[in-house]
Amino acid sequence: MKHASLETLRRLEPLLARIRALDGLVERKPGIFYRRSSAFLHFHEDNAGLFADAKLNGVDFERMPVSTPEQCEAFWSTVAAWSAARTSAGSRQPFKSGVF
Repeated sequence: MKHASLETLRRLEPLLARIRALDGLVERKPGIFYRRSSAFLHFHEDNAGLFADAKLNGVDFERMPVSTPEQCEAFWSTVAAWSAARTSAGSRQPFKSGVF
């Protein structure tokens, strides 16, 4: 499974704009976000669709589909909840999504 191309990332622009607005994440390359010095989020594409890999627990990447608007919204809800939990509980707390 390869990283998402720039063309694919353009299709995800509304989602990417929301992610870019989160505190604490830095987009070092298009569609590849870091939290501090650690990779946090990136996107993949293959014949099965588009996927986001996010390190919501701070250790392991969790793969979530983002091929449809509904999947993008579900992914955004998970990331937004992670961000809110991190902000309210302190930035060192892991987040357990329980969604995917």
